[in-house]
Amino acid sequence: MAKGSINVSVENIFPLIKKFLYSDHEIFLRELISNGTDATLKLKHLTSIGEVAVEYGNPKIEVKIDKKGKKLHIIDQGLGMTADEVEKYINQVAFSGAEEFLDKYKDSAKDSGIIGHFGLGFYSAFMVAEKVEIITKSYKDEPAAHWTCDGSPEFTLEAADKTDRGTEIILHIAEDSTEFLEEARIRELLLKYNKFMPIPIKFGTKEINDPEFTPATTTDKDGKETTEPHKKVTVDNIINNPNPAWTKLPADLEAKDYNSFYRELYPMQFEEPLFHIHLNVDYPFNLTGILYFPKMTNDLNVQKDKIQLYQNQVYVTDNVEGIVPEFLTMLRGVIDSPDIPLNVSRSYLQADGAVKKISSYITRKVADKLKSLFNNNREDFEKKWDDIKIVIEYGMLSEDKFFEKADAFALYPTVDGKYFTYDELVEAIKDKQTDKDGKLVILYASNKDGQHSYIEAARAKGFEVLLLDSPIVSHLMQKLESSKENITFARVDADHVDNLVKTDEEKISKLSDEEKVTLEDLLKEVIPSEKFMVQLEAMDSDASPFMITQPEFMRRMKEMQQTGGGGGMFGMGHMPEMYNLVVNTNSALVSEILETKTKKKQERLITQSLDLARLSQGLLKGEELTNFIKRSYELLK
Repeated sequence: MAKGSINVSVENIFPLIKKFLYSDHEIFLRELISNGTDATLKLKHLTSIGEVAVEYGNPKIEVKIDKKGKKLHIIDQGLGMTADEVEKYINQVAFSGAEEFLDKYKDSAKDSGIIGHFGLGFYSAFMVAEKVEIITKSYKDEPAAHWTCDGSPEFTLEAADKTDRGTEIILHIAEDSTEFLEEARIRELLLKYNKFMPIPIKFGTKEINDPEFTPATTTDKDGKETTEPHKKVTVDNIINNPNPAWTKLPADLEAKDYNSFYRELYPMQFEEPLFHIHLNVDYPFNLTGILYFPKMTNDLNVQKDKIQLYQNQVYVTDNVEGIVPEFLTMLRGVIDSPDIPLNVSRSYLQADGAVKKISSYITRKVADKLKSLFNNNREDFEKKWDDIKIVIEYGMLSEDKFFEKADAFALYPTVDGKYFTYDELVEAIKDKQTDKDGKLVILYASNKDGQHSYIEAARAKGFEVLLLDSPIVSHLMQKLESSKENITFARVDADHVDNLVKTDEEKISKLSDEEKVTLEDLLKEVIPSEKFMVQLEAMDSDASPFMITQPEFMRRMKEMQQTGGGGGMFGMGHMPEMYNLVVNTNSALVSEILETKTKKKQERLITQSLDLARLSQGLLKGEELTNFIKRSYELLK
């Protein structure tokens, strides 16, 4: 038996490892199983190229709990190690790397995530164990080795009587980590981190019906049939799926396979995904995966932790920001890449060149898929638009390359159920909605019911009105106005209909200049100036007498500020609500107000007309609404 000290100048490295890694201490199991998987896959490669003359067989990794002995066993059937290799890889490489790392990053090791760096994966075992044993037998014809370390720099290395190839790691669980002797806890970790590992993982056994046994059926003298019970057999409980869908070629999968995998990823999701995107690239980086579009809502605070990140089928995290473009973090699915530097700080990750290329690739792949879906079945794409638009609009805002590609599939729906691409929209409205300055005015509503009267007025003029109701539409319109030539967006209630698309045609007012001054004075006496700016306009005689509008610029800035945009730069988010009150000087009611001889009746007509205009905009509430209803009943008497 050999004894020795691990050659490190750090007095005792194990408490340091435990301290730095404590927040992620459960990762020890992932690391140890990953090591066993690597050893098994390396053996598979060596046997496949004929470099090793041993039988690969059907190896698995086994995890066993010895609750009574307070031990956890991780057993693989991989390459194994000789005593010299244990000395090299366990005592020298790992610890020299650990010492170097701790010296360099001792002030920020926890933030940098040191698991996996410099051979530290194996030593994560000491986060939960007071003593660790390795019993290993190499595929080479050499004696087995038994290494033991109790968490100090001292170790023992001696021969072992193990005869089968592979490595067994025995963790003597520490008193503060006995949760890892509970079957439910280990099962939870295996399903979280190792659910799709490429080597079968055995965790106990289970009973199933014997597939080779056919129950016999007998009939008694009364004709009653009896079927004997199924014969049970005990089999290994394989806890993982070594061949998940993303590791296969798209040509080998059908729609049902993708949906089945979606349910495997998200067993609590009962709705089928709308569609999927299969990622598969091996140059200039290696990346595979499947992304799913679930049904979306307009809630921007939707949970963003649904995409799972793997490295060679080992689960790493569900925080994929920086790897997946932000607008796609609302999707679900899996991304697997060995080229992502996983165990470094977030700032390093975001600056990494390979990661940026991966992010750009995913953006391009999603855009291409959306274009393909639109071209192949436009009708189906239109039906799904409301369920996916928030992702596409967010992408158009946040990714310039996606914005450029989106012209091919981004849709602009109208209030009456038509869908235009941008080019189709321009073609449809250019004749009637180009103003006197040659600018194309794109009219829209954000609430089909709430803005119904304004929509109807615009449609009566032959205008197309879009229905744009997502919470980020104000930002998107700013982006479109700055990116496209000579266009502007205007909500249908931003002004009266004749002013939405300005022309050189002038309406003649029935009122003289003197009558207008008199009307303005009457209105100022009744209408609160801190809320409304009164403007007299000559409109069609059958248009509304009083109409409330809110200037497009002010309203849009307020909306952008409320959703975290640029409106705050102008202080719009904190300004009191101000509206324009447009008074139609050609309305018969306005003429009646002027002609009415009693002051009281004039005030009542103005107040009632103002409240009707406020009611149409949803601005009449509380006591004012109660008074309006009461006054309306009185007018009916």
